[in-house]
Amino acid sequence: MPAMTKMIGLISDTHGLIRPEALSALQGSDIIIHAGDIGRPDVLGHLMALAPVFAVRGNVDSGVWAAPLPHTETISFGGHQLYVLHILADLAIEPDTAGMSAVISGHTHRPAIEEKQGVLYFNPGSAGPRRFRLPVTVGQLMITNGQLAPKLIELPV
Repeated sequence: MPAMTKMIGLISDTHGLIRPEALSALQGSDIIIHAGDIGRPDVLGHLMALAPVFAVRGNVDSGVWAAPLPHTETISFGGHQLYVLHILADLAIEPDTAGMSAVISGHTHRPAIEEKQGVLYFNPGSAGPRRFRLPVTVGQLMITNGQLAPKLIELPV
């Protein structure tokens, strides 16, 4: 039987800029997670044209459009529990004991993938305006036969 693969697109820290390269990299996602600092509501509209979007509020997201966005979100997808927040330092749960497979965050603009106590921690970096010399990136989280496989994509900008 062929392996069934699901793809979760990960994006963060767009700060109001939705790059065509980011949209291209997220094409084919089953769902998209935006880990905050969205910047403008039309960013979510562009992402929703590709797949269902789950988004959390970042520290720059304010105003009427951002008010309904949660600060944290737990998403059940592909047999996994994913915990999403903007600032990892604000993590107020124990992801391993809470049954989380992954914690998705943003804020630092530095892409990072690491595993702690059996939980994947994934920061897709920033897909918005370039900061300092940091890369412009998005992420993909593939689920194949129940296994999570993180992938970072540096955008050619």
